[in-house]
Amino acid sequence: MKTVLGQMRPALAVFAALTVLTGLVYPAATTLIAQLLFPRQANGSLIARGGKVVGSELIGQAFRDPRHFWSRPSATAPFPYNAASSSGSNLGPTNPALLRAVAARVAALRAADPGNAAPIPPDLVTASGSGLDPDLSPAAALYQVPRVARARGLPAEALRALVEERVQGRGLGVFGEPRVNVLELNLALDAPMTRALQRDAKAVTH
Repeated sequence: MKTVLGQMRPALAVFAALTVLTGLVYPAATTLIAQLLFPRQANGSLIARGGKVVGSELIGQAFRDPRHFWSRPSATAPFPYNAASSSGSNLGPTNPALLRAVAARVAALRAADPGNAAPIPPDLVTASGSGLDPDLSPAAALYQVPRVARARGLPAEALRALVEERVQGRGLGVFGEPRVNVLELNLALDAPMTRALQRDAKAVTH
């Protein structure tokens, strides 16, 4: 019996040490370092307006008002942009269900802006691999300018400039593609300065 306990003692000591090290010390150290050096990112890259959190830079949101720019489609369940259920559709490019979904999205975009004959960028009709993508390509944002400009009574040129000002480049100049954060773009649209521009535009037309 003593021999068995003697053999188990080192294993139990290693188990206890690793439990404390990996279960307590390491998480506490990484949390402390993150909060000290990168507090905003460590807390979810949250976006606040007027003291109220309105979303995160990392998680997309569903926008359906024609006065706003619409996000990339989401395939998460049971509702879009569900951060607790990140996933893509996992449908291949020839899958009939995917083809039907894309066709329906194309039809919805055309119906919302029937005068826009420009090609529809792919990211407006296909979901990302995570289903949570908060960004659009600059082309996808610019495609929506005529609809948003008409709905808000704003000059299209002013909206194009607003989009182009918010294009983020590749990470470190080489990683990823240029992109526009949809939530930040829509918040800029709803800002007092943009509302004043809208009032000015209406005054000119009247």
